Amino acid sequence: MSAREQISALEQGMSRAIVGQQDVIRRLIIGLLANGNLLVEGLPGLAKTRAIKALANNLQADFSRIQFTPDLLPADVTGTDMLYRDERQSAFRFHPGPVFANIVLADEINRAPAKVQSALLEAMEERQVTVAGNSHKLPPLFMVMATQNPIEQEGTYPLPEAQMDRFLMHVLITYPPVEDEVEVIELVRGEEIAAAHAATPDKGADGGATKPQQAATLVPQQAVFDARCEIAGIHVSDAMARYMADLIDASRYPAKLSDELARWIEIGASPRGSIALDKAGRTNAWLEGRDYVDPQDIHGVIHDCLRHRIGLSFEAQGEGISADQVIDLLLKNVALP
Repeated sequence: MSAREQISALEQGMSRAIVGQQDVIRRLIIGLLANGNLLVEGLPGLAKTRAIKALANNLQADFSRIQFTPDLLPADVTGTDMLYRDERQSAFRFHPGPVFANIVLADEINRAPAKVQSALLEAMEERQVTVAGNSHKLPPLFMVMATQNPIEQEGTYPLPEAQMDRFLMHVLITYPPVEDEVEVIELVRGEEIAAAHAATPDKGADGGATKPQQAATLVPQQAVFDARCEIAGIHVSDAMARYMADLIDASRYPAKLSDELARWIEIGASPRGSIALDKAGRTNAWLEGRDYVDPQDIHGVIHDCLRHRIGLSFEAQGEGISADQVIDLLLKNVALP
């Protein structure tokens, strides 16, 4: 199978476990192929954790979940040096923490203080962890997928701006349509029935338990690396590169375009915003079967790439203006290539 066929199989496998969140599934795939980290935000019960687990369950990859709590310590994330003794000598050896996995779920990341959140910074950016002066490389396939609840304020700690900027995309999950919610009910009911049968397997004619069903074929990691090589060859014209740069520049100097933008934007996007648009745009084009990037690809990912990188003014927050509304206005004011 080609890399495209295997990634398509991965997306289909996730769709069987997640109902009504196709946009979220596509963005998780984009984050995986673009070698970036994702921040997934949504109200409780909207399948944030389930979506990330669905990705890990359909990929040949080590999965690790870190439940962030106020009493979590940095060493609980990165690992620490431990003293090992035998009959001859004693020595410190590094004991890796849960961050040493291919896909790391940082569940409710905003429930831990900044010191613990910052323990992920080096891993997310440098793909390594430094403990007691020694650096330890993370696996070649590595990504952090963090979740947070937007309505929880008691016992939570806002993410530092430096850490927010290291997420390739900030994905929002909303309520599913009513039709999809019916499918959700049926899906969960079916899983409960399957679990009940697994706990009490039927007896065959010979009195033995029936054989369990074989798990679906997992997508190998090499398919991800092959897809990344193909994505690296996606053509980006000079006009498209300038269009992405113009969008980022408009967020930094909004007064050039609109008085409203000037009132609403306090801080513009960093250069990581341009890089995120390029990576996510090329990945989206590849998933759509094109070998070049067009404005449609940029428009499809720009909200996820910039909503956490644009700082809104107090005036915008007072008027209830969201980052997505600001990005919509940016798109209206910046000329297409």
